[in-house]
Amino acid sequence: MAKVKKRQIVEVLLETHGRTFARELGIDLRRNTPAPLFRLLCLSLLTSAPLGADAAMRACKALGDTGWTTPAKLADSTWEQRVKVLNENGYARYDEKTARQLGDLADHLHQAYEGDLRRLRDEAAGDAKKARRLLKEFKGIGGVGADIFLREVQVAWEEFRPFADKMTLKASAKLKLGDDAQTLAKRVDSADFPRLVAALVRTQLAKEHDRVLEQASDL
Repeated sequence: MAKVKKRQIVEVLLETHGRTFARELGIDLRRNTPAPLFRLLCLSLLTSAPLGADAAMRACKALGDTGWTTPAKLADSTWEQRVKVLNENGYARYDEKTARQLGDLADHLHQAYEGDLRRLRDEAAGDAKKARRLLKEFKGIGGVGADIFLREVQVAWEEFRPFADKMTLKASAKLKLGDDAQTLAKRVDSADFPRLVAALVRTQLAKEHDRVLEQASDL
C-alpha cells in the first residue's frame, strides 16, 4: 500500500463515518435547548450499559418515539412502561435496572438543574473535569457515559472542544492521527472536530481501520 497522507485519512473518515450519534437520532444539539440535551443524557446512560452501541441507539430512539423527550415527560411515565419499551428494544437483560435509572435521572435533573442541563454547563464553567464529575452524579452514568456526553455535546458547548475519549484516541492512534485531543484537533476545522471524533468512534466499533487506510490510499 502506498504511503497514505493524514489529510486523506481524515477525508475518508469524514466522508464515510462523519456523523455524530446524536445527529443519527435526529437530535439537533446545535440548538442548545433542554430537550435535545436531555435526550443526549439518556443516550449517555443507555450506552453505559454493557450492551452494543446499536442496542443503545435503538433504545434511545424508542424513548423519543414514545414521546419521552423531556425530563417532565419521562417523569410522567411509569417504571412498568419504561421496562416494556426497553425490553422491546434491546435491553431485555437490563430493562428493569435501566428503567429505574432513567427515572432517577429525570428526578436528579429536575432537582439539581430545574430540568435544564445548561445549568450544569454554567456550573462547570468550561472545566471538562468538573463537568464530567457532575455528569457522574446521575445514577447510571459512569466515566464512559460522561465521556460520551461530552464527546457529543461539544457540537454546542464549544468551551469543551476539543474533547476526545479513550475510544476516539485509540482509533486515532491506530490511524497515526495523534494520541491526544489537541493533536487530533489540528487535523480539521473546529466545527468539524465533533464529526471527526464520531467517525473515529464508529471506525473503532466496526474495526474498520484497515478499510479506512485502503480507501485513503486510493485518493
